Amino acid sequence: MSVSFDFRGKHVFVAGGTSGINLGVAHAFARSGARVSVLSRSQDKVDAAVTALKRTGGDAAGFSADVRDYAKTEEALKAAHAKFGEIDVLISGAAGNFPAPALGISSNGFRAVVEIDLLGTFHVLRAAYPLVKKPGASIINISAPQAFLPMEMQMHVCAAKAGVDMVTRVGALEWGAAGVRVNSVVPGPIDETEGMARLAPTPETRQSTIESVPMQRYGTKQDIANACLWLASDAASYVSGAIIPVDGGWSLGGATSLGTNMKKLLASDS
Repeated sequence: MSVSFDFRGKHVFVAGGTSGINLGVAHAFARSGARVSVLSRSQDKVDAAVTALKRTGGDAAGFSADVRDYAKTEEALKAAHAKFGEIDVLISGAAGNFPAPALGISSNGFRAVVEIDLLGTFHVLRAAYPLVKKPGASIINISAPQAFLPMEMQMHVCAAKAGVDMVTRVGALEWGAAGVRVNSVVPGPIDETEGMARLAPTPETRQSTIESVPMQRYGTKQDIANACLWLASDAASYVSGAIIPVDGGWSLGGATSLGTNMKKLLASDS
């Protein structure tokens, strides 16, 4: 179920906004009347996302950059600012993940996830800050339950996402006086995403994951989009520094079962 908010005249920038949850968020803002900018490494994905967003009814533009590269990220944000003006809502959602035991992760593999998730989040927020419209700007980081729940096969992601949530909290502390709000949305298991296809790839692991969610279902991309629409709206004007799970209660205890499932799955393949 979608939620109706009015973002006409607003500029929404979505880093990582060409696929999965982030593209779903971009579509939700486009349907709400926003001008939407998306950022991704792949120019082909950028072009496809912009075409789809325009079909949704919004005015959209896309930019290609790797969030690990600060200069290129800053260049893309400045280009978006030149096209659509000051950024009212900034969504930072670029992420990387793969299941692996701590002793099975190379230094380069660990570094890659930390650089995409944590350093990339910092780059997006740091480069965007001079371009956001303030007071009243809303920054939303897309985090993960690994940020606060230790999970087997996910040491790299746990480290990176814990950092993302601390970036959120410190950003809220430092930028609140300027009227800029910073929050994290924490998706649970979301259907039809690359992440869950990797982390629960079999019918058995999918069913086990569903059973571990108190609400007994996967979430949808629209569930995450609805949370972002609310956080970006005036209805949440006094919400900042919040880490908000949107997971059907999964992080209350069931989320750690995913790591156990991944461990069993990898053991069966070896």
